[in-house]
Amino acid sequence: MAEQERMIEAILFATSDPQTKLQIENRLPHGSDVSEAMVHLRKRYEGRGINLVRVGDGWAFRTAPDLGFLMQKEQVEIRKLSRAAIETLAIIAYHQPVTRAEIEEIRGVSVSSGTIDMLMELDWIKLGRRRMTPGRPVTFIVTQSFLDHFGLENARDLPGVKELRDAGLLDNRPPPGTAPLQNEDEGGADNQDDMFE
Repeated sequence: MAEQERMIEAILFATSDPQTKLQIENRLPHGSDVSEAMVHLRKRYEGRGINLVRVGDGWAFRTAPDLGFLMQKEQVEIRKLSRAAIETLAIIAYHQPVTRAEIEEIRGVSVSSGTIDMLMELDWIKLGRRRMTPGRPVTFIVTQSFLDHFGLENARDLPGVKELRDAGLLDNRPPPGTAPLQNEDEGGADNQDDMFE
């Protein structure tokens, strides 16, 4: 019986797929008692790091359930946000609570549900209160995870336009379609004499 146990043990260790009683019998010498050998083998592995377990109609060695955490591997996955996601996140952060329609109005294009879903999956935005307007649209706000990720105590700590320009993150040129601002002492429209010369 001990030799049969050893042979079954070798068969089960050599494969990751569960083996049925018939598959095991076909590998053992004629006249082997697989059922009895399995009972003994199962008892021998009780309380060990691996257990002999029944999987469907087959048998396999598996990690003891209480030690499963040792087999887990945590891996940091770096995902780059799309331009649409960055713009949507910025609008939510600076205009919260904000509805989807308001986000689309600010961006000038529709927001795909995939973008919103991804930001929610990252736990950077969440649903806020519904607006008390017709249709009661849901609003979006940033989460504590968003604040933690960017080292902010609250959303009021987000940098302003001047800080973003000073850091080189915003273009210093005025938006298209607007006239550049002039100081009064640089000959602006307030100087009446210059206007008519």
